[in-house]
Amino acid sequence: MNEEIIISVKNLTKDYGKARGIFDVSFDIPKGATFGYCGTNGSGKTTTIRHIMGFIKPDKGEVKVKGLDAWKNAEQIKKWIGYVPGEIAFPDVDSGSTFLKIQADLLGITDMSKAEEVINALQLDPTANLKRMSKGMKQKTALVAAFMPQPDILILDEPTTGLDPLMRKAFVDLIKEEKAKGTTIFMSNHMFDELEETCDYVAFIKDGHIIDIVNMNDIHNRQEREYEIAFFEKDDFLSADTSQVEILEKDEKDLKLVIRLDIKKTDGMIRELKKHNIKSIVERQYTLEKYFLEHVKGGENNGTSSK
Repeated sequence: MNEEIIISVKNLTKDYGKARGIFDVSFDIPKGATFGYCGTNGSGKTTTIRHIMGFIKPDKGEVKVKGLDAWKNAEQIKKWIGYVPGEIAFPDVDSGSTFLKIQADLLGITDMSKAEEVINALQLDPTANLKRMSKGMKQKTALVAAFMPQPDILILDEPTTGLDPLMRKAFVDLIKEEKAKGTTIFMSNHMFDELEETCDYVAFIKDGHIIDIVNMNDIHNRQEREYEIAFFEKDDFLSADTSQVEILEKDEKDLKLVIRLDIKKTDGMIRELKKHNIKSIVERQYTLEKYFLEHVKGGENNGTSSK
């Protein structure tokens, strides 16, 4: 059965000159998926997001949201989207509560229970003076505004900027709740751990070009596993049969091996190790960051960064 595509980006190009912009960017986001967009500052993340929101007209290519052209139907698609911009600018009002009330009135929201839920989760005092709020408090207020209408789609540009580790964890929990409800989420972020914990797909962008898109199932359910094995005795260290595995590291001083093997060969490895006096066996988890270092970073092109 074909998946319903909620956001479709095809050959999207916006050339600002001097290698700045985004170039031939393409990806699809299925209904209910969380799509991470990873890159350094100036890599093109925000420019892509502004096209999805219908703020910018592309030089070439197109963005469709629920089948509608994002540029031509910008007002319509905004009704479906909760948005956190990369640079937050609030209107001249006295408090976070006043801002959220104005937003609710504009959107016709009378039930503020979702807003209260996010306020509590992020430990926000919305009555604080908006102009005197810290970066973190402003970020929390913007997140409340985005989640408050319970939209079909969330577009989040570096949403955890300014949040401390505890609040980042609270944010991840909120994203997981939205995923469970079937919300489609597009999130730019450079924090590998947050992307790994929440996303179904992650695209890497550099100098305005997408250099890889990874399905997170390939990270979480990888066929190859890595183990660090420590021995008590040197004889065991030297005599262990490693012919069926790939040796990544061999430390004779500390009597440690780091091996990689296909998951199908795990039983054979265990049978072999039972013949020896083993101090410890620890699996080295394969992470999105490790994937990036192994498969993406080496293939990056050098060039001028784009915004």
